[in-house]
Amino acid sequence: MRDRLKRLLLNVFAAILAGLFAGGVTSLILLARGDSPTFVISQMWDFGTQASSELTIVNSATVYFLSAIAVAIGFRMNLFNIGVDGQYRLAAMLAGAFAGSVALPNGLRQVATIIVAMLVGAAWAGLVAVLKVYRGVSEVISTIMLNFIATSLIAYLMRPTILGHRQAASNDVTTKPIPGSGQVKGIDLIPHSGGKVYGLIVLAVIVGVVFQFGISRTRFGFDLRAAGRSLTAAQASGVNVKKMIIVSLLLSGAVAGLVGMPALLGDSHSFSAITFQSGLGFTGIAIALLGRNTPIGIAFAALLWAFLDQSATILDLNAIPKEIVQITQGIVVLSVVIAYEVVRRVVLVQQQRRVGRALAAPPPAPAAKEVVA
Repeated sequence: MRDRLKRLLLNVFAAILAGLFAGGVTSLILLARGDSPTFVISQMWDFGTQASSELTIVNSATVYFLSAIAVAIGFRMNLFNIGVDGQYRLAAMLAGAFAGSVALPNGLRQVATIIVAMLVGAAWAGLVAVLKVYRGVSEVISTIMLNFIATSLIAYLMRPTILGHRQAASNDVTTKPIPGSGQVKGIDLIPHSGGKVYGLIVLAVIVGVVFQFGISRTRFGFDLRAAGRSLTAAQASGVNVKKMIIVSLLLSGAVAGLVGMPALLGDSHSFSAITFQSGLGFTGIAIALLGRNTPIGIAFAALLWAFLDQSATILDLNAIPKEIVQITQGIVVLSVVIAYEVVRRVVLVQQQRRVGRALAAPPPAPAAKEVVA
């Protein structure tokens, strides 16, 4: 318990130190341009803490969280699922077409739409699993290629003669609009924000809880972590490594299919290639790294990322390039990854020294035997 607390404190200190370093580098860039870092930070803070901005931050963080959890499932197995982008967009498109065309009762339609999205995401990730397990293809290469294939497949299926629906008096092509009985109402969580938080933020919380419980409290989670650290050692201990690879990629794809659901069912109510743009999967990778693949860490990282994204919009009004925020985000991720690696090595050295001292210590003297009179 003491060692876990010490490691937690070291991780927190490393994250704070990395954040300060990233802020320092950003400040130097602003000073080089002739801008005041304190003015920029104050402007970003004031804009980011407005009620309307808080609404956008929470909604964006919900989507970022699901994307990062999908990536984190793969990371736990030492798998690099770069295909979250294609999995979520293909799932959102087919789920949107399903919800807009199939007549189901209120409540059942939403559940069925979510299940369809999970199945599509899992199926698209399943191709990666099959290629890796049975043909030895790197998941990095296959997921990148499948992202491009998913984009082309979406463009083909979105033709008005197939699944596309051309809006009246508009050139936009979307899936058929989801009726009110298939939508998920928002939650009036932030007063005076002019909108509502995605109702499926509840789903994101459930996903985080299930992920944490499954990883830390189940046999599957133990096998997953063991295989992620060493495939050979896990296989020697009886873990079916091939099965773990397939299951972890299927789960990662299923969660990736949920990424587009908050916006699809709670805001846009139809799929559009313009609205559901690529990039969320890569953002999820950065947030998963920043949050150390844990639900709580990912939640804080998603909120931080969403805050930086939202507050960056005020910079253009002050003639400051908002790309500076992207530089800050990149430095934060890089700094945190390096800092966590340093902490890992420090803890490892301490453990090795503790074991060395224990082995070098003389054995305790045997207890004297009592002489029976």
